Amino acid sequence: MKIRKFEKNDKDALIALWQAVFPDDPPHNEPSQVIESKLAVDDLIFVAEAGGKIVGACMAGYDGHRGWLYALAVSPDKRRKGTGKALVNFAMQALKELGCVKVNLQIRSTNTEVAEFYQSLGFSTEPRLSMGTFIE
Repeated sequence: MKIRKFEKNDKDALIALWQAVFPDDPPHNEPSQVIESKLAVDDLIFVAEAGGKIVGACMAGYDGHRGWLYALAVSPDKRRKGTGKALVNFAMQALKELGCVKVNLQIRSTNTEVAEFYQSLGFSTEPRLSMGTFIE
């Protein structure tokens, strides 16, 4: 398995992966639009490739103060084999190289399996209230 930065020719495979892994995502998370919007800001999208196929991906962000991880996705047949951990570590190293010292992420409160995964990587629940709004 190789982890590397996203390349434009990965777009269709990344869209297919995100659609398969996040089938109930809301419309504002439509993969094609997310990819284009992200690339307009920076290139912190990373993919895991095995046998010439995209089997995982992670998007990261850094605002100069904190880093973020978004949309970590691993093909079901590659889960529990170190792909997710390798992607998170790769993304965190990229953030560290930008000067980031703290990384945040959000997951759905009902997704206990994913919470356990992130806890195994050193993340912990913080006493915060996550809020958001759509700009019209």
